[in-house]
Amino acid sequence: MTETVPVHVYNRQGVLTGPVAVPRIVKTDAEWRAQLTGEQFQVARGKGTERPFCGTLLDNKREGVYACLCCRLPLFSSQAKFNSGTGWPSFFQPVSDANVITHVDRSHGMERTEILCARCDAHLGHVFDDGPRPTGLRFCVNSESLAFTDAADLASLADPAAET
Repeated sequence: MTETVPVHVYNRQGVLTGPVAVPRIVKTDAEWRAQLTGEQFQVARGKGTERPFCGTLLDNKREGVYACLCCRLPLFSSQAKFNSGTGWPSFFQPVSDANVITHVDRSHGMERTEILCARCDAHLGHVFDDGPRPTGLRFCVNSESLAFTDAADLASLADPAAET
């Protein structure tokens, strides 16, 4: 039986709905490598980090949604994006708490909170408690883990689970 996860997704009208149960996406490294560039694989599947101030989405000011590059699950809205000055796209909240999961990361001789896509476990970045109001959180995300969709095209993120 396929494992499912409860998340919020877009429907054909471009409206965020849910929670709905969607299948967890599990692939082999070979399957992910065939889908992603080398750098995308290193960041999203290998828990890497892109260099600061180099990500393609850092200075993106368009209205829309940032989805998981690996499985297209909506993760962050441009309305929650802010300039943290850290060199990575930063958000004060996800589109749904259900869509982003956390994990304790003890790498690099410190303890941080890693953020992952709830549907496919792609590494997104880390969350810190030094963000702006209303949450006080800073979701520091790698551009290499994200795919941006303009607000006018949100229906292109439609998930069949939203239509049942």
